[in-house]
Amino acid sequence: MKHIRIIFCTLFCFCYIAGLQAQSEQLKANIQEIIKDKKARIGVGIILNGKDTVTVNNEDRYPMMSVFKFHQALAVLNYLQQNNLPLDTQIWIEKEDMIENTYSPLRDKYPQGNVSLPISELLKYTIQLSDNIACDVLFKYIGGPSVADKYIRSLGLQQFSIVITEDDMHLDLSACYLNWSTPLEAARLLDILLTRPLFKEEYQEFIKNIMIECETGKDRLPLPLLKTKAVIGHKTGTSDLNEKGQFIGTNDIGFVLLPDGSRYTVAVFIKDSNESMETNAKIIASISDVIYKYLTE
Repeated sequence: MKHIRIIFCTLFCFCYIAGLQAQSEQLKANIQEIIKDKKARIGVGIILNGKDTVTVNNEDRYPMMSVFKFHQALAVLNYLQQNNLPLDTQIWIEKEDMIENTYSPLRDKYPQGNVSLPISELLKYTIQLSDNIACDVLFKYIGGPSVADKYIRSLGLQQFSIVITEDDMHLDLSACYLNWSTPLEAARLLDILLTRPLFKEEYQEFIKNIMIECETGKDRLPLPLLKTKAVIGHKTGTSDLNEKGQFIGTNDIGFVLLPDGSRYTVAVFIKDSNESMETNAKIIASISDVIYKYLTE
């Protein structure tokens, strides 16, 4: 009788796992259907409830654009914790920091610079508004992109690179490809934020909340979730056109918390796109929609 139970349990587990794999393959097929005729390289990484992963075109290196500001924010919080500094630690911003011809609501508000702002506010500028000058001010404060790269690697991640600032990318568009990630590695970093105590609770909740309150890219991952009870925190990345007239990168990464307690993290990267910006956003929103329906329907 004992042997029969063992055989039954083994068969049940096998069938259950096979069923999950079949469902995951269906989700992958649905995503591939969305992107099949698009004139761009599109990569997707998904982690479902911290366990099952689904990837599409994950082998490429995708330029992160402003997505790396999420990585930077974690490195800034680690710097604060290591130096026993509060979130309201002040940074003095010089007039020469306020460079022209780059996206910066911070510069628009303080065009003359020479202002002291708390790190918490600068992080809100970078995460919620994707401010380029605030980003580079924070890089200067912690010691440069290499510090952020080193910290993220200390978490066990390898399939990414952070080596340049926003100003570097502004001066040379080809440099945009140097800050890269695979989609799954970005999804893993989000899952680490949800599951590991990286910092004291105040810091960890702060970064989650400012991502939930993100003001950019509402037509991307958040769009199909707006009328649901799901909670999404995300970070976008958006490029200019390269010399071929392609959008270098149109991206969105995020974590989604569902009312039943389940969760997922997702990264969608669109590289070298000949599609319009509106189409790129629609691709990301459509992928977000099929993931949500997969878990809820």
